[in-house]
Amino acid sequence: MIKPMNTDEARALLAEKRVGRLGCVSDNEPYVVPVSYIVEGDKIYIHSLMGKKIRALRSQPRACLQVDDIRDAWHWRSVIASGHYEEVWDSHERTRILDELFKHFPNLTPVEDVPVHDGQSSVIVFRIRVDHLTGVVEE
Repeated sequence: MIKPMNTDEARALLAEKRVGRLGCVSDNEPYVVPVSYIVEGDKIYIHSLMGKKIRALRSQPRACLQVDDIRDAWHWRSVIASGHYEEVWDSHERTRILDELFKHFPNLTPVEDVPVHDGQSSVIVFRIRVDHLTGVVEE
């Protein structure tokens, strides 16, 4: 039977997992991509190189992250966290978040550490500030 999760259960699943699907709108079309993430309070932190998702999020900053835990067809949990996209510009906060991400994901590709021509990191660090969280569970 599928039933709603309470807020604490939904937060726990979101914090427990590390890979989800980021949803946004690109050129008036839905766009969903897998991302690695960490959670701090009501903020989901993600990093990316410049590309379609960053252009989409800069254009329309509403986004969501869907996360699930699937044991089998009859035992699963799923959460969707919706919120507002914000880039992290403060260098100390960027470094802290990247260090935390690399702690959880030590095998991220080395290209993400290479600076671009202007000497700045080519990595974009951003957060989704969660303002709505829902979850369901099949037991």
